[in-house]
Amino acid sequence: MPKSPSGGIGDVPVAVYSCAAESDAVRDAERRARHCADARHWHVAGTWSDDDPCVPLYARPAWAAVTSALSSGLVRGIVVAGISHLAEDAGQFAALGVLIRDRGGFLTEATSPPVRQTPGQHERRHILLEASSGWWLWGDLVPGAAS
Repeated sequence: MPKSPSGGIGDVPVAVYSCAAESDAVRDAERRARHCADARHWHVAGTWSDDDPCVPLYARPAWAAVTSALSSGLVRGIVVAGISHLAEDAGQFAALGVLIRDRGGFLTEATSPPVRQTPGQHERRHILLEASSGWWLWGDLVPGAAS
């Protein structure tokens, strides 16, 4: 049984892991993973990164350090910005998550970054929500609406 569910909230120490060839990509991945951990009130006990995604996961030095921290109890979970930092597809990521859960930890992926808002987007969403609820801001423009 995992020490903390992957969607749980609480003061849980976690590791942030990333693997990318470019340092900008590593920084962005770390920022996204930290944001995910902060939103759940998880304590980031450390960040680890490897710089060669072509190296198999079991041969990456930073990944070995993360699993060591998990085994020693220093961290209880692992947060990554995206599955591509650990696996080639969602199936491999899920299998790795099961393996980590069987060892008492958890693995979670940070959500995608928020979509950039455009000017006026809030107002357009407000109008759409009102229209979908049956109340229309411009009732006099709707054909057949009572005057």
